[in-house]
Amino acid sequence: MAAGQGAADGLVSAEDSERALETLCQAYWFPIYAYIRHRTQQESDAQDLTQAFFAQLLSNQALATATPDRGRFRAWLLTVCKNFLANERQRDQAAKRGGHRQTLSLDFASADSRYNDVPAEKFTADDLFEQQWAVALIDTAMQELRRSYDDRDRGPLFDALKSGLAGQRGESYSDIASRLQLSETAVKVEAHRMKSRYRELIRAEIAHTVDDSADVEQEIRRLFEALSKKS
Repeated sequence: MAAGQGAADGLVSAEDSERALETLCQAYWFPIYAYIRHRTQQESDAQDLTQAFFAQLLSNQALATATPDRGRFRAWLLTVCKNFLANERQRDQAAKRGGHRQTLSLDFASADSRYNDVPAEKFTADDLFEQQWAVALIDTAMQELRRSYDDRDRGPLFDALKSGLAGQRGESYSDIASRLQLSETAVKVEAHRMKSRYRELIRAEIAHTVDDSADVEQEIRRLFEALSKKS
């Protein structure tokens, strides 16, 4: 990933690299939780193990090992998690190490509700991780897009058009124009701009998780393959 490569090349400080890793982990912690939850079946165990995993990941400055030959951050993070779970001693000490020191602020209060909304029994743990990774990535891009509209006091227009980003039929352009006191042409133009910007944000978010820009297209295909399995 870009942050890892920069740290390895001495282009960014260790502090900046650690902050970049923490930001990525904060955005993509739920896929790890879903993977662990699928493997453990117990909510409390999954919470302890997830917190312990990220505590170890960040305290060991694992970003230094995320060099270009390690591939995509998505695959790298899952491999590190599998290795963590394979160590039975770490599993036994998960509550002790993860429960007492919260490296990341994780919203476990809603995590299991989110997990139960997914038909996890239809997925392997690996497939569930891939699917939830795709969902998290799209949510991150959507949040950034939403902020850009809020910053321009155009939140109502975003709300009116956002269903179209998922290919859903929403309110007609003429109705939106009438309600927001805009021309129908202006609404159509904004809908096109929104879709273009949304695609750009997804590509930019993926670019943060790969080492080579040539991998972005492959990751996009992987993303939509994972989403196509969503029920």
